Amino acid sequence: MRLPAACLLLMGLVACTAANTNAPADEAHAGSPLPFIEDDYSRALAEAKAKGLPLFVDVWAPWCHTCRSMKAYVMSDKSLAKHSGRFVWLEVNTDLTSNAAFQEKFPVEFWPTLYVIDPNQEKPLLRFAGSATVEQLVKLFDDGERAFKGGVTGAEALLARGDALYGEGHAAEAAETLVEALNEAPADWNRRGRAVESLLTAMYGAKQYEPCARKALEELPKTPRSLSWANGALLGLSCALGMPDDAAAAKELRDATEAKVAEALAPPAIEMTGDDRSGLYEVRVEARTAAKDEAGVKALAEEWLKYLEGEAAKAPNPDARSVFDSHRMLAAMKLNAPERVIPALEQSEKDLPQDYNPPARLATLYRLQGRLDDALAASDRALARVQGARRLTVLSGRADIYVARKDPASAAKTLEEAIAFAKTLPSAQVSPRAVAGLEKKLAGIQATVAQPQSQAAPK
Repeated sequence: MRLPAACLLLMGLVACTAANTNAPADEAHAGSPLPFIEDDYSRALAEAKAKGLPLFVDVWAPWCHTCRSMKAYVMSDKSLAKHSGRFVWLEVNTDLTSNAAFQEKFPVEFWPTLYVIDPNQEKPLLRFAGSATVEQLVKLFDDGERAFKGGVTGAEALLARGDALYGEGHAAEAAETLVEALNEAPADWNRRGRAVESLLTAMYGAKQYEPCARKALEELPKTPRSLSWANGALLGLSCALGMPDDAAAAKELRDATEAKVAEALAPPAIEMTGDDRSGLYEVRVEARTAAKDEAGVKALAEEWLKYLEGEAAKAPNPDARSVFDSHRMLAAMKLNAPERVIPALEQSEKDLPQDYNPPARLATLYRLQGRLDDALAASDRALARVQGARRLTVLSGRADIYVARKDPASAAKTLEEAIAFAKTLPSAQVSPRAVAGLEKKLAGIQATVAQPQSQAAPK
């Protein structure tokens, strides 16, 4: 599960080739036993209608480490083959401008997002944000299939209704319905964990941060210890961190939900991928940062980085190993020690020569080391490989390199290029907040350039 963390904020090192090509950067489900159609919603929709089946969609992006973890460690599980006939399967890479029409119909806030869609009405029956184990994935198959066929009652019907409301973008209404589902369900309901996850995700999406944190603390004691329990703890702390720092209950709720995340990391071990466990470390580091606990940040970041190094060493192939690159980078930055992960990212670039992420991340780390020529060269390599709206963050990072080189004119020119490029992209694939951030950054640099001239008044 990853919501406000790396997939949303840090490691979506964004970009697109200057020619704006649409060749896929990676075959997301090349190793999956499920017959995914790649980036062709019209074909998948027609096939689903013809077969009378619901459409299962995995919305992903090459920069999203949790998406890549799902590919490497969950979607590749051979036991999923027996489910291949239950849906028509579609993958949607949001880096590709050719997928903008899908995103207009089904806006995406979190990566990965899994949809089950009724092809006859083109309406979502289920939307699930984040990662899942194989067992959880099969339960999502069951829930999506039941919603398509209809006929469920009680808590199951309320869960299906909540799923549909969230899928349609009605987060607050979805949260109300999911609360009803949990209230109506028996104590031993086998969907309780999934319903709690969906409820907290909807509350986070509706920006109901304080109620979300309180709901997490209320529901976790009634939820079996599982990945859903761990994700509930993560969501609760994420909501508490979304509260204003000066809110009366902020410290109390952050401390209480962080304790639950620490409990999720402690024995007995919960079955989850390395990426999911890493997400628990990440949100705890965010909590210690918010608390201005520098010693706590350093201690957790050190533990986190050592854990990631161990997981990367066990990875079966370079692509699976690269799942951990973005979090290794973040942990090293928290430790002010970029040199500890640069060799690993350099190896990823050698092993994955078409992937823009390793050079984009290296550009940042080289800049932090003061290796500015190397940083620009890495940025060049990233820009030659990257696609879609992802170009914007790579260009923003390049502007930072020029600032470090004391070349504000080139920094301003780079940001102007980014803003101009943003205007050529489909609106469904460009965040207005991201563009506003680029414009604010450009204005700050332009003010710095103009300042010496304004001070040089004639005598």
